[in-house]
Amino acid sequence: MPATALLAYADFAFQFMSVQSHPRDQAVQGMFDRIAGRYDLLNRVISFKLDNRWRKRAIETLVQGNTPLIVDLGTGTGDMVFSAMKFARGNARIVGLDFSLNMLQLAQTKRAHQPFGQRNTFVQGSAMASPFKSNAFDGAMSAFVLRNVSDLGGFFSEAYRVLKPGGKLVTLDMFPPRKNWFFPLYCVYFYRMVPWIGGLLAGDRSAYLYLANSVRQFHPPEVVCDKLRQAGFAQVALRKFLNGAVCMHIAEKARGEAAP
Repeated sequence: MPATALLAYADFAFQFMSVQSHPRDQAVQGMFDRIAGRYDLLNRVISFKLDNRWRKRAIETLVQGNTPLIVDLGTGTGDMVFSAMKFARGNARIVGLDFSLNMLQLAQTKRAHQPFGQRNTFVQGSAMASPFKSNAFDGAMSAFVLRNVSDLGGFFSEAYRVLKPGGKLVTLDMFPPRKNWFFPLYCVYFYRMVPWIGGLLAGDRSAYLYLANSVRQFHPPEVVCDKLRQAGFAQVALRKFLNGAVCMHIAEKARGEAAP
């Protein structure tokens, strides 16, 4: 089935729909529109290119065997989509969903130069009210999105709805690390230096101050596990990287449990 046939409206290579109504989501959407042009560069610089390694680990966890149709929730400029398509060697179709038009325009530009790019589709919309049919996708993924949504339970419920029974959700995000020798070093770098770097390279210190604060104020990773279970997911697993500063959550929709 073509990926665009899953959408609730006309079939185009790049889809648009109305997006956010929650004030926080509107503010975050505007912030990502502002920093879109420097987003990829700042990711590489701030993480010392480790973000590519973490994305690879998530993709390897999700794309196993027959996972032909995947949705990337909060796709940004499409890095997760393109990496997953390369890993799958073209044996998948991937839909990237995001609320930032500027991010998606960059993803669409990059798509033309990517292997198997014709098998990707980008859609503007909210991951908490997605335009996709229920029980449509074999897999779902997101990278560094969870902290940015106004309703994490709603995000997981929508992911559950659009997955087929037996489908898997894999997410990556940043969390405050464990309080040991690494913690003070992390705090100095991430809470003080990262906003300064963001201001220098992106000209938007406030966006990267938001990034630091969103990590500081986010749920512990174990609470995220609980929210996944509350949304209906089974076999929830947690993997920690960099002393817990980055965590991967893996959850499966039980076989035989089709969403309405």
